[in-house]
Amino acid sequence: MLVFFKERLAFLSVPKTGTTAYQTALASRADMVINDPPLLKHAPVYRYNRFIKPMFLNVCDAEMELMAVMREPISWLSSWYRFRQRPFMEGKPNSTHGISFDDFVLAYMKGKRPGFAEVGNQVKFLERQPNGTGITHLFRYEDQARLKHFLEERLDVKLDLVRENVSPAFETPLSVDVEARFRRKFAADFELYESIPRGQ
Repeated sequence: MLVFFKERLAFLSVPKTGTTAYQTALASRADMVINDPPLLKHAPVYRYNRFIKPMFLNVCDAEMELMAVMREPISWLSSWYRFRQRPFMEGKPNSTHGISFDDFVLAYMKGKRPGFAEVGNQVKFLERQPNGTGITHLFRYEDQARLKHFLEERLDVKLDLVRENVSPAFETPLSVDVEARFRRKFAADFELYESIPRGQ
């Protein structure tokens, strides 16, 4: 998470959406950088609302606009699946070694997910809270130009990004049947993603 106090902007870090590169590039520009622990680095809206927002509101009488990045839902799961295929993950409970992408997605759709498929949910991460706290600026992971342009304009900076924390690159085909089931069960994820504006 990055907080830019003067600009009244907090950049929440949805896992597997490329935000680590922005965190590295903007760390020296930010007024607050939370890299660890992961529960705070990747604090969703509800956790920001409970712990971070009151700090600024009560101490500084200031409220931040929230920004975040969302990835196309199947691509997001693919990234998690590939991330857990890294060689050193083999033999660990969260490893996806020996598991097909179809089986990973099917496991993700279960009410009680096995450890290897427990990766959270983007819609839940971004969910607006009853008091109105929610994402003001939402960007597609696949539209880096719009995201970069927004940050450069808002923060008056020139960004030079280096990809970090990248998942191994290989194809993760998903069967037509499993994809159809996933799209039905997680229709809200696709609806939210499709609602995000394109371009600058």
